[in-house]
Amino acid sequence: MSAIDPASLPDEPRPSISPLRVLVALLIVALVAGGAYGIREVTRTDPAMAKVKGGRGPWFAPYVDATLTPTIAFQDPSANPAGNAVLGFVVAGREDDQRCTPTWGAYHTLDEAAVALDLDRRVAQLRGQGRDAIISFGGQANDELAVACSSADELKQAYAETIERYDADTVDFDVEGDALRDTAANTRRAEAVKALQDEIRARDGRLAVWLTLPVTPDGLQDDALAVVRAMLDARVDLAGVNIMAMDFGVESAAKDMRGAILSATKATREQLAAVFAQAGLSLNTRNVWRKVGVTIMIGQNDVAGERVSVEDAETVAQYALDHGLGRAAIWSLNRDQQCGATFAVIGQHSNTCSGVRQKPLAFSRAFAKLRGSVGAAASSVTTRDLLPEVSSDSSTADDPARSPYPIWQPEQAYREGYKVVWHRAVYVAKWFSQGQTPDAQNVPAGQNPWRLIGPVLKTDRAPRIPTLPAGTHPKWSAGAVYTAGNKVLYRGLPYSAQWYTQGDVPGEPGPNGTPSPWKPLYRIPGEPAPTE
Repeated sequence: MSAIDPASLPDEPRPSISPLRVLVALLIVALVAGGAYGIREVTRTDPAMAKVKGGRGPWFAPYVDATLTPTIAFQDPSANPAGNAVLGFVVAGREDDQRCTPTWGAYHTLDEAAVALDLDRRVAQLRGQGRDAIISFGGQANDELAVACSSADELKQAYAETIERYDADTVDFDVEGDALRDTAANTRRAEAVKALQDEIRARDGRLAVWLTLPVTPDGLQDDALAVVRAMLDARVDLAGVNIMAMDFGVESAAKDMRGAILSATKATREQLAAVFAQAGLSLNTRNVWRKVGVTIMIGQNDVAGERVSVEDAETVAQYALDHGLGRAAIWSLNRDQQCGATFAVIGQHSNTCSGVRQKPLAFSRAFAKLRGSVGAAASSVTTRDLLPEVSSDSSTADDPARSPYPIWQPEQAYREGYKVVWHRAVYVAKWFSQGQTPDAQNVPAGQNPWRLIGPVLKTDRAPRIPTLPAGTHPKWSAGAVYTAGNKVLYRGLPYSAQWYTQGDVPGEPGPNGTPSPWKPLYRIPGEPAPTE
């Protein structure tokens, strides 16, 4: 086929301009201008948009299983309407000489992923569109680098290599399974991240650090809270905690998955308020909510009976917007489509489809109202910058006058449901306990009898217990001898002797930390109702 000589082509015809065309053009211009004005007015008055002004509202980024086949084109707006993406997971290598080498899913080193997955190029394309790629370390299937690396220095280098490779200013640490209970790994991770943040800050940069942790409808469990505390103890500037609100494994969740997700989110917010306060960072209500993220597993969860619909996702998105959460996510973009080509397979669990009825990318679009900027969140407010609600200090002493429940006492026996105050936080007994500190560290998973509920609020005060009129029972006397069943009044409150006693003050522990011989005949605030 021979080339065409441009000189042989006819000249382009000159446009002819008629009065009618001019009139139509002016009309179009007027309509466009009016439409643009209307759009500006909607944007200005829309309450949802007001909450994300300047990119400061909740941001949404779906997780992407970067090594899963078929590959998801997360950099393509038609495949990822959210634009942003959380790429998972960077983990330790399988080979002995690669244990402290960052790899994608233990399949590809960073260099290999650039070739096999075109990952460098795809991340660059995403960033070129003004969107963000968040790098997630850890996950369920392989060893997180903190478990594999032998020192905090080596670990910091592994993290830094990954962060610099993808020019990330926001990272995510997905800690679950055995890694939750690896105290040494938790300490190494915290030390490495702290050193890395300090280095980046010295270069006038920022590194936003998120922890992604499993949760129950009642909030974070002890092992997950220990991971948070390790970060705060190391003075890591923690952007927040993202809960995996999925796979609850309880009957209530199977009946009401939406309720379980929202319950877990609210409970986590209360727990974080307490944990940050115990670390000397008293945050106001708005700023604590910004420390909370929520990730849902779309469609069929791993646990049979637990299923999230598109309507559930829309409710979670609205909740995130209304309360000003820091972030939201789904697991995963790879699954955001209906199973089955001709006949839908509903209830199926798959890595590449949701197992519920949906339109393609319906879950991603359910979160479209969350338009906060990942970059703006990373570069704006940090833990150190947040204004405290009250003056922060490192003291954790409990004030009886401001404690809504009794201050925990080691010699006191507590049964299930009992609420106490300890180190400016409220705890509830999960089962009978005595002598086990509510905030004890390094307790084996599932063996701490106390569950953290939330902080003691600045508005809390000690409750007033109604007293009885003088003469209702004899007044207690230090010199009198009492036997089982004798009743007395002490400071207007009634007590009954449980055994022989003389000189033991009602309401106080017995000698040498032994149980008190006096049983209160009134309800103590926080005390559960008597069992039959």
